[in-house]
Amino acid sequence: MPVFVKKVLAWGSLAFLIYFMAFRPEGAAQLFKGIGTALMMMAQGLGDFLTSLMT
Repeated sequence: MPVFVKKVLAWGSLAFLIYFMAFRPEGAAQLFKGIGTALMMMAQGLGDFLTSLMT
């Protein structure tokens, strides 16, 4: 993918994120809370996997 396209997509994503947070703060908060929960569940699963390998 050309560098120009990557930059346009990155800046577009950032602009959408700012717009979403400014005009729909409750929805943005729920989205980030869900992302955080999913990341914590993945980290917990990885920890459980590694623990089971060691025992």
